[in-house]
Amino acid sequence: MLAVPNLHATSVLLLTAIALILFSRRKIPLETTSLLVLVALLVGFTAFPYSNNGQVLETRSFFSGFGHEALIAVCSLMIIGHGVVRTGALEPVGLLLARVWGRSPRLALLLALLAAAFFSAFVNNTPIVILMLPVLVTVSMRSKVSTSQVLMPVGFATLLGGMSTTIGTSTNLLVVSVASDLGLDRFSMFDFLLPASIAVGVGILYLWLVVPLIMPERTPVMSDTSPRVFNAYLFIPEGSFADGKSLSDTLDKTQGEMSIQQILRDETTYIRPLPDARIMAGDQLGIRDTPERLKEFERTLGATLYTRNVKVDEQHPLADAEQQIAEIVVTQGSLLENNTLRNIRFKDTYQLVVLALHRAGVEMKSLPKGVMSTRLYAGDVILVQGGRKQLASIRREGQLLMLDATSDLPFTHRASYAIAIMAAVVLSAALGWMPISVSATSGVALMILTRCLNWRDVGGALSTSVVLVIVASLALATALQQTGGADYLALLFLEYTRDFSATIVLSLLMLLMAILTNVVSNNAAAVVGTPIAVSIATELGLPVEAFVLAVLFGANMSFATPMAYQTNLLVMNTGGYVFSDFLRAGVPLVLLIWLTLSVVLPMLYGF
Repeated sequence: MLAVPNLHATSVLLLTAIALILFSRRKIPLETTSLLVLVALLVGFTAFPYSNNGQVLETRSFFSGFGHEALIAVCSLMIIGHGVVRTGALEPVGLLLARVWGRSPRLALLLALLAAAFFSAFVNNTPIVILMLPVLVTVSMRSKVSTSQVLMPVGFATLLGGMSTTIGTSTNLLVVSVASDLGLDRFSMFDFLLPASIAVGVGILYLWLVVPLIMPERTPVMSDTSPRVFNAYLFIPEGSFADGKSLSDTLDKTQGEMSIQQILRDETTYIRPLPDARIMAGDQLGIRDTPERLKEFERTLGATLYTRNVKVDEQHPLADAEQQIAEIVVTQGSLLENNTLRNIRFKDTYQLVVLALHRAGVEMKSLPKGVMSTRLYAGDVILVQGGRKQLASIRREGQLLMLDATSDLPFTHRASYAIAIMAAVVLSAALGWMPISVSATSGVALMILTRCLNWRDVGGALSTSVVLVIVASLALATALQQTGGADYLALLFLEYTRDFSATIVLSLLMLLMAILTNVVSNNAAAVVGTPIAVSIATELGLPVEAFVLAVLFGANMSFATPMAYQTNLLVMNTGGYVFSDFLRAGVPLVLLIWLTLSVVLPMLYGF
């Protein structure tokens, strides 16, 4: 019979359960939950001090997460990864995939899976997914391959690749650092590359050969991101054919080929596009089509083509030899994220005309505030037009992630610097020349000195939610360890698995972490699970490293639900997937990786 834990341990266990529940509530920001957990620990242990063998657990130890080596490394790697993406260093990969796709879509899919997994072992997978999604949608449509057979496998491949190295994900760094704090020898960069590579190889084969066969056809919401199709407004002047005509008569004039999505009478009044709706001089007809057809409608109706409030004329032509249309993707940490184009004076700064906005998961039929006043989020795609030289200049500068189906993908002159810096950071840590926290911090300095990044980019690359989740999780882990809560959970776990072999115990621990990571924050699950894993291994007298890796790998199996990881949500929205699609493809992948590692880990560690 297990002894009842002390009051402080019981309180921390209760707080841990509440935290995990709150972390699973998507309506509550992760940073809010993290801050509340941290405050609860601080206030609780200040009001009710805890001492063990005469040593008092000081509340200031809960602040140590802000200066923890793992957090420093995570933040530094996020910044370096942002530099690699910002300079366009990875975009030639997208161009290569686009070329191969036209020749052999099946081979291209395998290359995309391998590339996604490889780069995600060293760079945060979110910008990789954001970079690849528009390319994959475009090449899939051109090769007449279902996007639903492509997007989810590539998204999952980035998650698989992330589990391969200590820097692959923030989860890996946290588990390794917490285990080191508990007295274990620190894992080096590639210490668990062998079991991870076996699991990744099995997973890649499943994503390549099986998922395309079991995934139903879905309509991607980004299927309309072609730069030849966009929203515009036809202004109806006095004397136009449509002036005073019904909508039905106006459509007949265009042989029924024009589709009117909305009628804007003034800045605040919208007329429903019903057949008997009367069009008046001064109205703006919201339509969507190719540039050539839009110009044809303009001539047919005697209207004037606008992009909402910007007139398309000699100064701003819609189709001209010197004009190009391009897509700009709003990336995480960029100036565009959580901002409006009007606030940042986009047109004045970049000399581009904004034509349309595409948002993952939302059919942008109308924009009451207009494109310029709509708040942008990571993953949004803005359709713009501008002079050929201006677009080329923006590509070279690398401030915006620009994708253009008619031109080569950007590759700035600083991309080679970014790649070299990332390689140096990885090699110096892998060869043991310096800890990853030191090499990554040095890498940030080099990114700034070589002007791959400026200080605004550095601030934009950091995520408040990641920082606070890490700090709160480390504080919880400290409280669990110091009060005996982790030991109690370990003994409770062993009590229910005492008749099982060591292999089964390790496998069940990994499965428990895999379940948790698909429901709550993977960082929180991993940090809380690591001291429990250490206690279980110690009680069984087995290699602690194997159980720590069980937590690490389990916390990376974020395949079964769309909310398990932010890239899953991006893929879900972009590909038009539904929740059941993740269960269909993700649950088998979780089971496959879990079973593979349940065999590989005990073999490698001799039990």
